[in-house]
Amino acid sequence: MPLPFELNHINLWLLEEADGWTLVDTGLNLDDIKRHWEAVLETHCREKPVKRIIVTHCHPDHLGLARWLGDKLGVDTWITQGEILNAYAWFHQLPNYDVDGMVGFFRRHGLDPARADMLHGRGPTYRARVDGLPTEYRRLLEADFVRIGDHDWRIIVGYGHSPEHAALYCAELKVLISGDMLLPRISTNVSVMSATPDGNPLKLFLDSVERLTELPDDTLVLPSHGRPFRGIHARAAQLAEHHRERLEALHAACDAPKTACELIPTLFQRELDAHQTMFAMGESIAHLNCLEHAGRLRRTQDADGVFRFVAA
Repeated sequence: MPLPFELNHINLWLLEEADGWTLVDTGLNLDDIKRHWEAVLETHCREKPVKRIIVTHCHPDHLGLARWLGDKLGVDTWITQGEILNAYAWFHQLPNYDVDGMVGFFRRHGLDPARADMLHGRGPTYRARVDGLPTEYRRLLEADFVRIGDHDWRIIVGYGHSPEHAALYCAELKVLISGDMLLPRISTNVSVMSATPDGNPLKLFLDSVERLTELPDDTLVLPSHGRPFRGIHARAAQLAEHHRERLEALHAACDAPKTACELIPTLFQRELDAHQTMFAMGESIAHLNCLEHAGRLRRTQDADGVFRFVAA
């Protein structure tokens, strides 16, 4: 399905059963995507009903049309509790899940007024990109098995990219629906959020990716973005090295105190729009927090409340 971003698509999955279908992820709340879904349902799901919707995590490109599809098809959404609760917090703009909370948090990490105004001017984008939220859900838990057709799919919960991301693994088929936890070419965004300002999501993410190497290396990975691939072990090693290099670059750049905003060019050597700035700030803070948790950086705060990081 199309996405109106630089990352211009999301892979959604239809799992066929003898008596129906399971949908995995739903797409953004856009009229164009709804039209695509209408065509898919008419073409592929006409003779057998959709039985359930599984959502890997709460980001709008995955959860955005779960309510719309669930109401249309009369089926439940299956999702982890951490994801649905965060979705409700963002959708209803609870304190520190709202635009003011995000922008204020980024200002404390050095974001300049012009870019802060640019972010603030976008408004509550989560609410716009999600067509309502399910009022009921089936809770997915780590190590649960979901029977889909003749096969059992194990839930593998990962952390760091989102609160409680659910990937699905079928040992018999050697297939992993990885969601955003393992992508073939780009590195998954890992951000610190204003509600958990001292969190260490990068360590959580890398630990979660390392757990995926317990699966056979010839597992077919079905990612949410990019083409299916094999080679979990090599890809996990690439991601670990990528983030190690970024951590070392940031540590070297902190020979004098610097803010997360000042360090964005160390991670991203290009111009960023508002959407990308939001992710870049979150990712810069995530790497700095990781170094701070490891005892390699020390945080200071000036009289204006702005944080800076310096090598310990």
